[in-house]
Amino acid sequence: MRVAALASETDFDGWRKAARRFRAAGVRPGEAAFRVGERAQADLFGSAHPEEGRPGEDRKELEFVVPRAFVELAQAVILHRSEDRFDLLYRLLWRLEREPDLLKVVSDRDVADAFERAKNVSRASHKMKAFVRFRLAEEDGQEHWVSWFEPAHRVLERTAPFFARRFAAMRWSILTPDGQAHWDNRLLTFGPPATRDMAPAEDEIEDFWKTYYASTFNPARLKTKTMQGEMPKRYWANLPEAALIPELIASATNRTETMVAAPAPEPNPRLAKTLSRINRDHAFEEGFVPSSLEELGQAVQACRRCPLWRDATQGVCGQGARAARLMIVGEQPGDQEDLAGKPFVGPAGQVLDAALAEAGIDRDDAFVTNAVRHFKHTPRGKKRIHQTPTTSEITACRWWLDAERALVKPKVILTLGGTAAQGVLGRKPEVTRMRGQVVPLSDATALITVHPAWLLRIPDKAVAAQERERFIADLKAVQRLL
Repeated sequence: MRVAALASETDFDGWRKAARRFRAAGVRPGEAAFRVGERAQADLFGSAHPEEGRPGEDRKELEFVVPRAFVELAQAVILHRSEDRFDLLYRLLWRLEREPDLLKVVSDRDVADAFERAKNVSRASHKMKAFVRFRLAEEDGQEHWVSWFEPAHRVLERTAPFFARRFAAMRWSILTPDGQAHWDNRLLTFGPPATRDMAPAEDEIEDFWKTYYASTFNPARLKTKTMQGEMPKRYWANLPEAALIPELIASATNRTETMVAAPAPEPNPRLAKTLSRINRDHAFEEGFVPSSLEELGQAVQACRRCPLWRDATQGVCGQGARAARLMIVGEQPGDQEDLAGKPFVGPAGQVLDAALAEAGIDRDDAFVTNAVRHFKHTPRGKKRIHQTPTTSEITACRWWLDAERALVKPKVILTLGGTAAQGVLGRKPEVTRMRGQVVPLSDATALITVHPAWLLRIPDKAVAAQERERFIADLKAVQRLL
């Protein structure tokens, strides 16, 4: 029996070095053992330090190459609490030389076992992100947030960087039976195992948190098994809100009946007024012509011409001078525009404002709007990622753009990007080919250029600077047309 001594339960580098030497020396699975700390010294069978090598071993044999997927799998499995995880990984390593595609055979017992353990480790890391609860303490007169957590597997070092990013401005510590993680606003460090009494038992903020948690509980949607699947009872001891769960479950039936019996709340009076005046009879689809930009802005809140209104905060119409000689048309509201109800107030708007100033154009003298009225996006975590409107969505929104053109009567229309050009021209042009070109319209003259958001996405700084100069040149051409 050959025995390898590892520095800790998660000593991946130590296991990898020892396993490679075992493999190079022809030590078969079952004849190799991996022990941690004192257990290695207490083992009476074999050498305790095979990583130092044995006389006669060929160093070239240590160059045995494994797939990157195996390394990533092993890094996860080694965090599992099972006693035989090192042996499982060594069996896979032994077999990979003769079966290079072994990890693709998901029906293989060892492969399936390893991936299941890696999945459990990933789940434990996810649960740690969800169920760590910090309590306020003090250290050297400064706030210090401390949490006690008992992860299902040894995922502290793997998960701690998430908290360093998420709570970068806090000084915090996470204490676990496996070790400690400390963040001082600058450096993430790790310490030895901790005990429950080293963390605060409670703090003043918990009452506020419990009140918030209870207020978000919806008894009509209670599914106890699903809840316990997402919030296993093993974590309840360290969750302040867990003390409320039995009472909330017990009172769910009565609360549901009360909710059902309660009368429906009154509708939002402002929205009801808008809907009744403008959209109840689909007036704007049947000859409705807004008499002012204010009436247009109210009407767009009732627009149901395409599905984009469902996920947007509000419709966003143009803003600017009532009789502006220049109309600037963008693509659609972005995340910040959707929340503010105003066009071009986000990063792209800042680029546009700076470029207009360099070109000698006062934004206050222009009318700034978009081809599409609602923010089209897809959620990704807490962010809302922009999506390009389709032709049907641009066509549906063109009614609003045409109405603005009829009210403002601009002399020159600057289109920013393909969607804007399509909304103005009624066809999809090649922006890169037509950029800077003047297009005569029945009621105005259009000039096509790129969208300022595109300038923000250019990774090469030199290229970005060149394209910005081209953009300003297009704006100066607009100034000459005016």
